[in-house]
Amino acid sequence: MRSSLRWSNIYLWLVFIVLYAPIIYLSYYSFNSGGSMHGFEGFTLDWYKEVFADTRLLIILMNTLVIALFASVISTILGVIGAIAIHNIRKRTNQNTLLSLNNVLIVSPDVIIGASFLILFTMIGIKLGFASVLISHIAFSVPIVVIMVLPKLQEMSPTLLDAARDLGATEWNVLTKVMLPFIKSGIFAGFFMALTYSLDDFAVTFFVTGNGFTTLSVEIYSRARQGVSLSINALSTLIFLFTMLLVVGYYFITRRSRGQVSGQQGSGKEWGLVNK
Repeated sequence: MRSSLRWSNIYLWLVFIVLYAPIIYLSYYSFNSGGSMHGFEGFTLDWYKEVFADTRLLIILMNTLVIALFASVISTILGVIGAIAIHNIRKRTNQNTLLSLNNVLIVSPDVIIGASFLILFTMIGIKLGFASVLISHIAFSVPIVVIMVLPKLQEMSPTLLDAARDLGATEWNVLTKVMLPFIKSGIFAGFFMALTYSLDDFAVTFFVTGNGFTTLSVEIYSRARQGVSLSINALSTLIFLFTMLLVVGYYFITRRSRGQVSGQQGSGKEWGLVNK
């Protein structure tokens, strides 16, 4: 038993090393004063200053953040509505069919999704730019939110909703004061997942961007094709740190919400004991 645990730990560390070693290598040379990744000559912050001094790059950064925030908020709203609709379907066959259709969008290759949206926008006359990128990001983010919210709905006991209705709550009160607070952690998880996917997406965005509008992932790809510059390392390091900040923020939010739920459950038990 101990031997199997030791090998599993070794395997886990190897996976983390393979995943994070290129990121650490890239971040390490973002502080190199030599201007190349062949040898570290000295510490400097010039590449980070170059990133923040690039007005065009800052505009692209704002475009990326605006797209990610709008897409994640809208997809979270649509995803919660979709998850509730799927959960309320009584017939098991129809529910599984809708779930399968939802999952197809998640497992489909990004190239296929991007090419499909490109053809669609060309056919209906939508110009490639902010609107096309936003619609595409919302489309591939909604299924992710549904997958994150649906398990929380399945954990919720139907008697909880019935009890609220028996006490005189309207359907709106049941939704806003019982259901949504219960699935709040799933909603936050879906929002942060959608935000991360939108920030990191390249393949779909590459197909649907145009008219002078671009995002960071496409810009980094374009600059990398022109030649290796350590400003790309600095920019990639900043994006990685921002993503890590989102993960840490999500961790503390979920931890706080779990603490509040456990506290409410404890208060309820104490109140029941007092009544007895």
